[in-house]
Amino acid sequence: MEKSHTKREIEQQPSLWVKAIEQFSSEKEKIEQFLQAIQSKQGHARVIFTGAGTSAFIGETIYPYIRREIRDRGWEVDTISTTNLTSSPFSFLDKNIPTIMVSFARSGNSPESVAAVELAEKLVDDFYEITITCNREGELAKRKRGTDEQLVLILPEEANDKGLAMTSSYSTMMLTALYLFSKNKDTFAQKVQEVAHAGEEMIAACKNVIPQLVKLPIHKLVYLGSGVFEGLSRESALKFLELTSGKYPTMFDTTLGFRHGPKSILDKNTMVVVYVSNHEYTRKYDLDMLKELFTEQERGPLVAISGLEDPEVENYSDYQINVPLSKEEDIMLTFPNIIFAQTLAYEKSLSSGLSPDNPSPTGVINRVVQGVKIYPFQGEN
Repeated sequence: MEKSHTKREIEQQPSLWVKAIEQFSSEKEKIEQFLQAIQSKQGHARVIFTGAGTSAFIGETIYPYIRREIRDRGWEVDTISTTNLTSSPFSFLDKNIPTIMVSFARSGNSPESVAAVELAEKLVDDFYEITITCNREGELAKRKRGTDEQLVLILPEEANDKGLAMTSSYSTMMLTALYLFSKNKDTFAQKVQEVAHAGEEMIAACKNVIPQLVKLPIHKLVYLGSGVFEGLSRESALKFLELTSGKYPTMFDTTLGFRHGPKSILDKNTMVVVYVSNHEYTRKYDLDMLKELFTEQERGPLVAISGLEDPEVENYSDYQINVPLSKEEDIMLTFPNIIFAQTLAYEKSLSSGLSPDNPSPTGVINRVVQGVKIYPFQGEN
């Protein structure tokens, strides 16, 4: 039986990560020159990560890490979805602040994504755009501006997912952004080999664990994580919601935030997945939450995904997966971790009688969003 697009796109990710970084390593000089020219001209600048849906969650995932990476340049960073930028540009765009907008786009044709860039070009005096996209034929990729104002990074063709839900496009665009802003690109490229190996290990681990999880009588699913894992949790929750056609409500939160009301979702049919941090300080809070959840009477299965082998993780969760990246920062764990979330969503979609490539046959959601009307903006910023 031929694999579905979605299955193939999930499993190709480790090799695709390596391929993408090999490709962009050959463009390293162009990338560095573009960024250095802005820094030399502007000094202070604002970077905005943007996109719609999953593409927006790339920025949410990498934001806590990138803000530290670019501090030495004198730059600040925000993450604002195109769906918010387009409808309320006056709230987010500043005429007198040099702005670098980094657009993440699988197709590059989403109406809000195109509108957000056009609005920023109109409203910001010193505006630079970086497009990270999977589609060289998309509207964002085809925009024409001066080479000192625009950088377009087009991923390998395989990253342009054919399935409805973004899988390899999410992780490979995220990896590209990390490479873009990395201080030492050669060292980063070497790390990608380790990340790819961890991805392969996760695929193998999923084959053992996920068939057990799919059989459980689960009606709701929660993902928890701190720092970069908050954005990852949001994307993980969305993947399950999309691929199961909304049959199972999902939620995401930070580890500490879950206690502040959202924990009321817990019952015997609610699965909770905790992304456990590698950082010694953050990990203390994750472990406290695991212990608290484990002792709850009205709870469902508890899953922990950790970069470190830890007896406490094993003792206070029902299912565990250890990612072989124990010495890396959490940002590197996001790549194998998302494979778990994607695979769980895929398998639950199948077991629910759906087609993961098109879990919404009635067209409630589409691969490229439909029905968006963009209004002309006449106001001043």
